[in-house]
Amino acid sequence: MTDSPGSTRPARSERQAGTTTTLDPDVLASFERHRRELCAYAYRMLGSSFEAEDAVQETFTRAWKSYAAFEGRASLRSWLYKITTNVCLDMIDGPQRRARPMDLSGPSRPDAPIPAAQPDYVWIEPIPDGLAFGADPADHASAKDTLRLAFVAACQHLPASQRAILIMREVLRFSANETAEALTMSPASVNSALQRARATMSKVRPASTDRYDESDEHQRRLIDEFVAAFESYDMDSLTALLKADVALSMPPLELWVSGPENVAAFMLGHGHECRDSRLIPLVGANGLPAFGHYKPSGEPGRWVPWSITVLELEDNVIAGLNFFLDTDRLFPLFGLAPELREPAPA
Repeated sequence: MTDSPGSTRPARSERQAGTTTTLDPDVLASFERHRRELCAYAYRMLGSSFEAEDAVQETFTRAWKSYAAFEGRASLRSWLYKITTNVCLDMIDGPQRRARPMDLSGPSRPDAPIPAAQPDYVWIEPIPDGLAFGADPADHASAKDTLRLAFVAACQHLPASQRAILIMREVLRFSANETAEALTMSPASVNSALQRARATMSKVRPASTDRYDESDEHQRRLIDEFVAAFESYDMDSLTALLKADVALSMPPLELWVSGPENVAAFMLGHGHECRDSRLIPLVGANGLPAFGHYKPSGEPGRWVPWSITVLELEDNVIAGLNFFLDTDRLFPLFGLAPELREPAPA
């Protein structure tokens, strides 16, 4: 992971070193029960799945070191959230905020030159559902809307403390008193900051009607039709599935295009090397349908990583095509193989 310039944050391996060899198993198990929800919280705060994992590891390290002084004066869950909040506030580096390409500039022409890649700390990153959601389907349903890429990007517009307050109050449903305790503030200050956060979110958060439901037959058919159209590189079929103002983006590139015709032009122009790609379904990312996207290597029968592809749906059409190109980091995170090969003939 690349830290922002001037960052003094220790590397992940340094923070992990020595934290698992001396932990009492029962204490560690009590921490681990909260790992996924803490990771989801940290992800909403930081916009990075890698930084979220780092934040939870650092939380467990701090919690272990101060566990003797904990004494059960609050619930373990509230105490861990307090520590995670402080860790995230320490990690947020001044005014730098993660964004999506659509937040930084207007749409590009599909034939515009491809810009240089920006550093990874510029972008909102996807998070595997398995890192953020527990086994309870009800918890999954209630949490996934606030892990959407658009929501996480909107949160980045808030100052760090307002971000924490909004998430704790409106996503986690902490009381004003619990939130005040976590942030060492008064309840009145928490409520005032929440009102300011709501006002900002009302301006920057897009109105969204997307409701991805894995059990919805129409949505499953839409996803299947997208895969078939993309793998056959049938642009007529593909564009028929897209919303009129669909956005295609490819972090770490700032370039993005809007509209079905421009998507098709881009795919047939700059994106022509994706012809004959293979899409491997993932359990999900950000509560949305996602794929490991492999493109042809040039060697017959072999495909190499190209992107983690995340689809945004709205009103039973595809509203967003997100191709996250940092495969060196993201493919291992999602448990994907470094290449695909056709089986050898029997």
